[in-house]
Amino acid sequence: MQMIRMLGRPMLAAIFVSGGASTFLHPERVSPLAEPVVEPLADKIPVVPKETQQAVRLNGAVQVVAGVMLGLGRLPRLSALALAGTLVPTTYAGHRFWEAEDEESRAQQRIHFLKNLSLLGGLLIAAADTGGRPSLVWRAQHLKLPNSPKFPTPGS
Repeated sequence: MQMIRMLGRPMLAAIFVSGGASTFLHPERVSPLAEPVVEPLADKIPVVPKETQQAVRLNGAVQVVAGVMLGLGRLPRLSALALAGTLVPTTYAGHRFWEAEDEESRAQQRIHFLKNLSLLGGLLIAAADTGGRPSLVWRAQHLKLPNSPKFPTPGS
């Protein structure tokens, strides 16, 4: 399984490093698509810049950094979660197939939307992957401290 992780993580990360770098260097290419998504997000999430190009550039930077970290296996669960967090607004802003006017454009945008949805699924799996070690929840439930009762398990 370790070999699968060594190969799979960089493969999953590659699209984010490439796309994030492009977005960071050329935010003007995607800023018009991001405009309707950035403003509502900036109002609700204080760390999102109000200026669209800055928000797009920040999104690209997070994708590059988290993608490199995931590819190298450094904090892979956190990196995968960060990438998932950037993918949701990117997909919503960039692949609104339901608004496309012609069938060919709608079909292309639907393919990209579903591709990103698949990437999101892979990132969620990577975020849950403990590398074969017990999760923190499992460790907490099985922690044996002197003179203390065992932690209650869900459903008990």
